[in-house]
Amino acid sequence: MSLTIRDLMTDADLFGDQFAGDSWKAWQALLAGFFGLALDDAELEHWRTLTQQEQPQEAAEELWLVIGRRGGKSQCAALLIVFLACFFDYTDRLSPGEVATVACLAADRKQARVIFRYVSGLLNSNPMLKRLIVSEDKESITLSNRVVIEIGTASFRSTRGYTFAGVIADELAFWRSDESANPDSEILNALRPGLGTLNGKLICLSSPYSKRGELWNTYRRYYGKPGPVLVAQTDTRTMNPTFPERLIKQAYERDPEAAKAEYGGQFRSDLEAFIQRETVEACTRRNQLKLPYVVGVQYVGFVDPSGGGADEFTLAIGHVENERRIVDLVEARKGVPAEIAQEYAALLKEYRIHTIEGDRYGGTWPADEFGRCGIKYQPSKKVRTDLYIDLLPTLNSSTVELPPDDRLVNQLCALERRTSRSGKDSIDHPTGGHDDRANAVAGVVSLLADHRQNRPAVFGTYGIPADNRPPLYKNEIFPEFGPRDIT
Repeated sequence: MSLTIRDLMTDADLFGDQFAGDSWKAWQALLAGFFGLALDDAELEHWRTLTQQEQPQEAAEELWLVIGRRGGKSQCAALLIVFLACFFDYTDRLSPGEVATVACLAADRKQARVIFRYVSGLLNSNPMLKRLIVSEDKESITLSNRVVIEIGTASFRSTRGYTFAGVIADELAFWRSDESANPDSEILNALRPGLGTLNGKLICLSSPYSKRGELWNTYRRYYGKPGPVLVAQTDTRTMNPTFPERLIKQAYERDPEAAKAEYGGQFRSDLEAFIQRETVEACTRRNQLKLPYVVGVQYVGFVDPSGGGADEFTLAIGHVENERRIVDLVEARKGVPAEIAQEYAALLKEYRIHTIEGDRYGGTWPADEFGRCGIKYQPSKKVRTDLYIDLLPTLNSSTVELPPDDRLVNQLCALERRTSRSGKDSIDHPTGGHDDRANAVAGVVSLLADHRQNRPAVFGTYGIPADNRPPLYKNEIFPEFGPRDIT
């Protein structure tokens, strides 16, 4: 293969009209070094600034870009996709009927299409490359050289089984999933075997966020060190000198910490994990998502309403057992809010709950909807940050019991503590994440704390640690009601 990435960026018959200008010099040096090309003095200066390394000796297998927003990452990712898809011959390593895939993965398809549109534009703007296109739709381009360019969502399930010539992982620092504790690492682990057959390249690009996740781990492990994993870090204007400096200055004036990550390419120092996973898991019972109603026990309920969309309409019910706060169940639904409120009202009545508290959301409609079903709805006096602050000591002291709900556990572990310039803390889910179940649980645990302080002790039911309970046990306070059912 004689044509290089440098040729692709500078040749007037290819994409020199777009990538050969002075504003792309840093990108030319970085990509040339990534593919193991010798760098001239000017390129080497850029290379040292971006990678903290000397002259590259060989091509790297992975490229990790920690670069501020609007730095040209998406356009260069599209260029790399075209390079890997059109200028390499994979046919001698493909089985009959097999195709090589160059994939662009993002948190969702809408985001992935940004790069995909650049790819389509590059291919269709060049007559030579356009002739390679066999078919094209909104999510894939099939080429005549047995290569398919596809976009997809960041999922460790959907990425298995492919033979990859290259993978672009877009905005990796913001991949979130309630279904997985570590979606970025699990997805990359699923991808790497698919890259092995063709020695495909893994290119991970993102503006930085908090000091956790695979972007941070890889940066910490490999930045400034020669080897198969190349990490580059810099600010927006180093990679894109044409971006208006005044906009960056205004961003720093509004929120220096956020701007440092958005445009400075630096990981945020004002964010930290609020709760450690080990702490949450230690408070999670091994089975029984839903504990049944027990006569004589007083229960409380907390609701986090949702008007639809990506958020879940969530309900948590709990009770006090000796010194522990037990979360009996967490229910989460998507759908028509009025129908969900009706369903939850029936469930609340099963637990003899007729008054609940909930998140301050949507004006009076939660109170109206629950009121129609015979449930009094009171807005919580505490904001979610205060609810989470109340929840933390109960988790640390293991005086709360949580249901074995993976989404709940992941939401709690994803919560972030952010310290403002005034020194005030706020706790919330990360960008692109959700905390509906976590908020409902924090609300019900807060209610149970108030319940213990303001009322006589609630009847205990069994007083046996969750992990030591037999599958059936007697109701020790009201033995006439027999053993508690297992759900």
